[in-house]
Amino acid sequence: MTNDLDDIENAQDVLRDAIESLKEGFALYDENNRLVMFNQRYAEMNKAVSHLLKPGLEWEILMRETARRGIYADAIGDEENWVSARLAGGIEFIQDYELRETDGRTYLVSVHPTRLGGFVVTREDITAKKQAEVEERDGDLLIRKVLDASSAIVTMARIGDGQILYRSPAALALFGPTKSARDHYVNPEERADFVTQLLADGRVDDLKLDLLNAKGNTFPASISSQLIDFKGEEVIVTSIIDLTVQTEADALMRQVMEAYPAAINMTHAETGEVLFATPEIEELFGSAHNSKSYYADPAERVRYLKDLHETGALKERRMEFIDASGRKFWGADSSRLIKFKGEDVIVSSTRDLTEEIALSEELSKQRELLFQNEKMSALGELLAGVAHELNNPLSVVVGHSLMLKEEITDPELTARINKIGSAAERCAKIVKTFLAMARQQPSKIENVDVAGVIETAADVAGYGNTSGDIAIVRNVSDNLPPIAADADQITQVIINLIINAEQALSRSGKGDLIEISAVSNPDTEMVEITVQDNGPGIPAAIRARIFEPFFTTKEVGEGTGIGLAFCHRIILSHGGQIRLDQSGATGTRFRITLPAAVREMSELDAPANAVSAPANLRALIVDDEVDVGELNAEILRREGFDVEFVSTGKEALKCLRTSNYDIFLSDLNMPDIDGRKIYETLVSQFPKMLERTAYITGDTMGQNSRALLTEAGLPYLEKPVSPAELRDLVAMLLAEQKDMPDG
Repeated sequence: MTNDLDDIENAQDVLRDAIESLKEGFALYDENNRLVMFNQRYAEMNKAVSHLLKPGLEWEILMRETARRGIYADAIGDEENWVSARLAGGIEFIQDYELRETDGRTYLVSVHPTRLGGFVVTREDITAKKQAEVEERDGDLLIRKVLDASSAIVTMARIGDGQILYRSPAALALFGPTKSARDHYVNPEERADFVTQLLADGRVDDLKLDLLNAKGNTFPASISSQLIDFKGEEVIVTSIIDLTVQTEADALMRQVMEAYPAAINMTHAETGEVLFATPEIEELFGSAHNSKSYYADPAERVRYLKDLHETGALKERRMEFIDASGRKFWGADSSRLIKFKGEDVIVSSTRDLTEEIALSEELSKQRELLFQNEKMSALGELLAGVAHELNNPLSVVVGHSLMLKEEITDPELTARINKIGSAAERCAKIVKTFLAMARQQPSKIENVDVAGVIETAADVAGYGNTSGDIAIVRNVSDNLPPIAADADQITQVIINLIINAEQALSRSGKGDLIEISAVSNPDTEMVEITVQDNGPGIPAAIRARIFEPFFTTKEVGEGTGIGLAFCHRIILSHGGQIRLDQSGATGTRFRITLPAAVREMSELDAPANAVSAPANLRALIVDDEVDVGELNAEILRREGFDVEFVSTGKEALKCLRTSNYDIFLSDLNMPDIDGRKIYETLVSQFPKMLERTAYITGDTMGQNSRALLTEAGLPYLEKPVSPAELRDLVAMLLAEQKDMPDG
């Protein structure tokens, strides 16, 4: 059975990997129009609503949300009708439907109903293709318009019979309405030689020969031709220059240059006078008459001109320029020095690097973020290891202190036990917080009153401020919604920030006020908590490093550098953000945003009832940590259970084969026969024991442990375990057995 499960899991992994490898966006919906699975490309193509894309999302909700957010242009202002029109006919087969979004992107969408009643949606981003088609169409139209508007003599003719497919107005004026390009040649053999050369080389440049004009007169000409594919047929595109009118040829060359889609400039080297500029140059720098106005630093042109004279050409030289609006920007200039009419002239091409630099900076930020995440991961592994080593001894201290508290009536001893128990429970909370940091998720999510958390944090942090020189002020909005969070962890985050502020104010001797405020933003469904002071602030040189693990400016023994890293990790694990806001003139301000709670606590969130064991109930406990196992056994014995404790998995399986038990509590990591082997034995030999079994473990971070807990789906407790938690677990197991149908 285990192999079958492994095969299914492997098959699912292969399927997920195959779907992720698709270049198209892919999503699968079931027969109830609910999202089952999707790949990353699908989420990227639906980035405006990507946070909603989770298994179980209804197709109708997705349609309504996209309409509400104005993602599709044809839905704006008519959202309800737009949604109704798409839902009226149900899910039908749709092949290659072009969907245009308001941001300009175009997708090719297909919907394929499945045999089981669901459907598959695929999306292909054809934005570039559509743009290319538009550019090609516009380019063809532009070329035709340019040629029609210019004095260029251009013809397009078939190779074989010379039939003219296109001629520019200038060609029509020069040659008349001839049917074939053959009629333009004085000597037919010259055309034959021209075609032979064209077929061999694919093009002919600046071929000198005599042609016939519309009046039958001969004139000297220069023709340049090229073979191109036009509607599946090879044709000859020929440009002709009437060499008798050289001025017209010069005008044609200028028009060609002006139509060239690049920022090309031609300037006098010494004076900077602009001799020629393409429209792109004029769009970038304006209609300037002198290129000296291009440079943000006039001295830069002097250095640039010196280097150009020495080398003759410069490639991708970075310089700071000023555009037509007065904006300074960095550009890359490629230049060459030529002679024109006996003078030094610079022919240059300038490229605006603004977007390229912004992209490079963004990539640098992403690399830094990745580096920070790697360091946080290393911190998590360290904390997980520390927590695991503390779990078992803490279980013993916490359990025995709570049991002694229940037994002892002497007030003095009770006070001492309370101190031991409080200290142990505090250590246990720290351990569980470390584990929560390591796994990057809160340990217990519930609806949390923000005002209460802030009040608790301020009171606790205030105990350390014995001087009374620093005031802690709370400013919480009325009707603040609860947040979905682990109250202990969020309280600890705020305490850390307050203590950091107190220490900064005390060390610097500057500032006397710490203000904690909270407001809600209904539009984003987030709550913002702000902790700010009027102290010296954080120096600019270290602001980028304050959330790094182990980075601290405190003296040795005063700080570990984990505090703000802890805050950062905990807030991220809650789906929130924490950032330093240093926009004020003085002081330090941290802003925390957390999601508001979306539901009230349900019955499933309520704690289980305490165990009340009927007579003759038997329990089996296995734990290789004898002190922990004996403690748990003693707790259950006091609840009326007949408990058998063993310290190895081998002994536990022997007990299961010889006796019957109502409750079975097992450790995970044990030598020889561990939790995995015990689970496999239960599945194959004692399946009825599965509903009576739970795990008690100090390792929920190990890959094997996580895999087993997920696969088995059995309840478990994470050490250190209090007597109350153990009783609740056993009560839940007994209640589930009672609810199980006979047989």
